[in-house]
Amino acid sequence: MKPLTEQEIRSAFVNCSKGEAKRLSVPRDLAERPWDDLDYLGWRDPQAPDRAYVVAELGDGLKGIVLRCPSAMVGQLRRSMCSMCVTTHTGGVSLMVAPKAGRAGQQGNSVGAYICSDLACSLYVRGKRDAGVGGRLHESLTLEEKIRRTVDNLAAFMAKVAA
Repeated sequence: MKPLTEQEIRSAFVNCSKGEAKRLSVPRDLAERPWDDLDYLGWRDPQAPDRAYVVAELGDGLKGIVLRCPSAMVGQLRRSMCSMCVTTHTGGVSLMVAPKAGRAGQQGNSVGAYICSDLACSLYVRGKRDAGVGGRLHESLTLEEKIRRTVDNLAAFMAKVAA
């Protein structure tokens, strides 16, 4: 992924108002992000732990979505699988819900998916972050195929949000 500026990030959001996009917390460490290893930029809002954001360069341009997610739950030890990168975690996957774009979102319609709580799917797929024992299942896919699957899964989810 190419490095993004704060302005590019703020103007990419499709499921919130321009005012909300202006007020959201953009990561302060954009220059230090491992852009070459990222398929999308994802982060949790430090000021609002139940909010997360994803910005990705898809076939039709840069798109961003606002997500609602549960705060960290104490004692949750169930093993779950991320629907984006197919990494399993013990307590590290959350149901993240995005309001749909446009009128559907204004009427309260939303779309959800189980996603790595830290939104680091790109790093898990590449082996740059460890999900623990059994986190990555043995597969016969190449790294490029795993990356493509993650990007395709994210694009499908974002298309449901934008529809």
